[in-house]
Amino acid sequence: MDTRHEVRDFLISRRARLSPERAGLPAGGNRRVPGLRRSEVAALADVSVEYYAKLERGQLAGASDGVLDAIARALQLDDAEREHLFDLARAAGHAPPVVRRRTTRRWAVRPGLQQALDAITGGPAFVRNGRMDILATNPLGRAFYDQVLHGPGRGNLARFQFLDERARDFYPEWDAAADVTVAILRTGAGRDPHDRQLHDLVGELSTLSDSFRLRWGAHNVRRHGAGTKLFHHHLVGDLTLTYEGLELTAEPGLSFLIYTADPGSDSQQRLDLLASWAASQPDASVAVPIDLDKETRP
Repeated sequence: MDTRHEVRDFLISRRARLSPERAGLPAGGNRRVPGLRRSEVAALADVSVEYYAKLERGQLAGASDGVLDAIARALQLDDAEREHLFDLARAAGHAPPVVRRRTTRRWAVRPGLQQALDAITGGPAFVRNGRMDILATNPLGRAFYDQVLHGPGRGNLARFQFLDERARDFYPEWDAAADVTVAILRTGAGRDPHDRQLHDLVGELSTLSDSFRLRWGAHNVRRHGAGTKLFHHHLVGDLTLTYEGLELTAEPGLSFLIYTADPGSDSQQRLDLLASWAASQPDASVAVPIDLDKETRP
């Protein structure tokens, strides 16, 4: 991905959404563009208009942490957006990577990681990467995400969200879920703009889904750590689940997520029913191998 374009579009989109009133500035006369002018952002950040215009053209290389913090405050970025800005600045400060030969390898879940997944029996648990590939699950997670693992999604939550019609039923609040999915991918793109598999996924989804393409252009990012989601599983019906996400320090870039229901709730009873169904299935495999592209120098 072109880091300069990413920086430019992100800063312009954040500037466009911030009204003068919200920034504590007078609205002024006729405005040809939505949101703040470049000069207003520069004044709020205490930098020259010329310097801010340079940054907004994508030239973040060399910008100090102090300047980036000032821009983040001026644009009223939240924590996820501020982190994204710093990720983009780090990417802009490095030369393009050496062209590398790609070889295919098979990602395999470590025994200890699989044991940790299997130890969770009260709710679906799974590991995913920044591209939203489901890499490994516990038995209940495999039953919970059976449509994601078997169908157009091919084990990828983003592909399932936008290319599998069943996702509209699985996510009762589909629009909100779609916004979160794209924001997670956009965050991943900021952290590693040279991830060619992510680039390919974004290209695929942009080509095949208008809904994805519009959301991708919004440049929204977010942290996905905890919250509550609504689901409709085709076997057991409606579920209200709380999730917690943990970053795996042993394998940077991977997240460990757990869904649970309130004890004694209808959702817990339905999860128990799904767990019973999963236990009756002949395929006890819980790992979800996935082809990854390992980049090695020529």
